Amino acid sequence: MSISPSDRILVTGGAGFIGSALVWALNERGHDNIIISDYLGDDEKFKNLVPLRYVDYLEADDLLEALEDFEDVRYVFHLGACSATTEKDCRYLIQNNYEYTKVLAEWSLENEARFVYASSAATYGDGEQGMDDKSEELHRLRPLNMYGYSKHMFDLYAQRMGWLDRIVGMKYFNVFGPNEDHKGDMRSVVHKAFGQISEHGSVGLFKSYHLDYADGEQMRDFLYVKDAIDMTLHLAETPSANGLFNLGSGQANTWKALVTPIFEALDLPLSIEYIEMPETLREKYQYFTKADNSKLLESGYAGCKFSLDEAVKDYVSNYLKPGKQLGS
Repeated sequence: MSISPSDRILVTGGAGFIGSALVWALNERGHDNIIISDYLGDDEKFKNLVPLRYVDYLEADDLLEALEDFEDVRYVFHLGACSATTEKDCRYLIQNNYEYTKVLAEWSLENEARFVYASSAATYGDGEQGMDDKSEELHRLRPLNMYGYSKHMFDLYAQRMGWLDRIVGMKYFNVFGPNEDHKGDMRSVVHKAFGQISEHGSVGLFKSYHLDYADGEQMRDFLYVKDAIDMTLHLAETPSANGLFNLGSGQANTWKALVTPIFEALDLPLSIEYIEMPETLREKYQYFTKADNSKLLESGYAGCKFSLDEAVKDYVSNYLKPGKQLGS
């Protein structure tokens, strides 16, 4: 099953980081029969939409009431959510991330639209219960913040309703790349480091407070947004791929390895300062994450196209330095 140019597609969160990258990738494949929904607000993420092709835009507040007009939608990519891990308003997160998703998923199933939604690697918490996307014991997971829990709530609900054999939930790991400019403090370290290095010639990374990890050697699974979108489209177009999937590179890399290609792309010598981590983060800090991508690979996905070094240099050279969005 592949998306046809005539298929109508709904993308929520379509002005955001991953959502706009998805619309860009669909445009690159010749698809523009796309309805985008989002909250544009005042953070200038509208700029991500400017180079893109789509047939209509709706504010997220208006989407659910308009669904009766969208019965011909064949694919629903639900990427819209409040993704701030620091958000404390639990009522807002439940309404926006949980209740909204329930309604959209049920509508999609009733209308035989392929429902592909963003869960989150934050549902795994500190990882003590593992990061296994094959496990059906979702109740064992312990998210560390309300954002992660709001995503976990829907995963549990979908499991109780028997939906996970009919829909796709994606647990993105540390995604970075173009179109994240509007995200403020939630921007990737690559984006933040580029600004620091461009201005000062050096970058600050957190010191390690774990005996097993030296400063700068804390490890994460970093995923380039272009690879994340390839994974997303692969799952959407693979009818047998249902349930929850880890979306990561499958590699654990250090923070030092992440920032080094930025200096190389800017033709500057490596200069890293190790700074104190705020005490509020120390108890919740993850020193190692690595996505087990075996379930994704078993579904037929061929693997990432970009190494970490290639991804960072593509991002810096083709987007951050010239100040461009995808498609511009």
